[in-house]
Amino acid sequence: MRPLSHTVLGGGDDCALVSPSADHELAISTDMLVAGTHFFPDTEPESLGWKALAVNLSDLAAMGARPRWALVAAALPQADETWIAAFARGFFACATRFEVDLIGGDTTRGPLVVLCPTVLGELPKGGALRRDGARAGDRLWVSGYPGRAGLGLAHLKGERVLQPPDLDACLQALTRPQPRVELGLALRGVASAAIDISDGLLGDLGHILQGSGLAALLYEAALPRPLADTARMAAEARQALLAGGDDYELLFSAPPGAPLAEISRKIGLPLTCIGELIRGDTGQVDLEDDRGHRTRLPARGYDHFMGSP
Repeated sequence: MRPLSHTVLGGGDDCALVSPSADHELAISTDMLVAGTHFFPDTEPESLGWKALAVNLSDLAAMGARPRWALVAAALPQADETWIAAFARGFFACATRFEVDLIGGDTTRGPLVVLCPTVLGELPKGGALRRDGARAGDRLWVSGYPGRAGLGLAHLKGERVLQPPDLDACLQALTRPQPRVELGLALRGVASAAIDISDGLLGDLGHILQGSGLAALLYEAALPRPLADTARMAAEARQALLAGGDDYELLFSAPPGAPLAEISRKIGLPLTCIGELIRGDTGQVDLEDDRGHRTRLPARGYDHFMGSP
């Protein structure tokens, strides 16, 4: 891992010391990953190391924050040096890719693997992308191809059978998610609200709608296709797109005319306008087909107390 670059004092003392940039705020987030709930117990540890940090950095991306620091606490059933070394390779690879300083953490023995990274980022004061900033008439956008991670999980559980290249793309989305940090930075001053898709597009859209007091209209024909072979698995692909989790793409709103096509070209990431925000019952989501027929959709997401990998 590269030397610490924006840290006064790193790990090894009772506390780390960091110095935020002038006129900036700190954005802080933590996401826990538990074996049997968020990942299979036999998940390859290097990929798990990457994902453990990446899913936390995704929260910073959704706020438009630049990642700076991370800590990680972990409970492990045993001190397996081979497993720990592989996990560390993945974690540090992600940290290096996104210029994050690892400044501390803790480990202890526990009945199963529990990982709890905490990340800190910074952004100009008052510049955060929040969930409550959307306005009626804003367009609703999504990055990448939500649904791939859910389809990859279904394949591993034997519920679906995917073939290359869809199989490779879906497993990569599940095991090596890419936090959309560059997009989050580009959306400062452009997007009105944003969230990362961790619990399913509909479930996370519901958070924006509740925060902003709005309803949403989605256009079926505009939804991105997570599979190349969509014709064979159309129903499964749409269900995964709308209600699957673990994608860590960004869902955001922006006023008409916002330069999203330019941002997409600049960062090399597909951005798709999938609908608009409207006045109506708070949290209501309708899906409109190409004939103008509308269907009410349930705003549901992943349940961390009921779900399993």
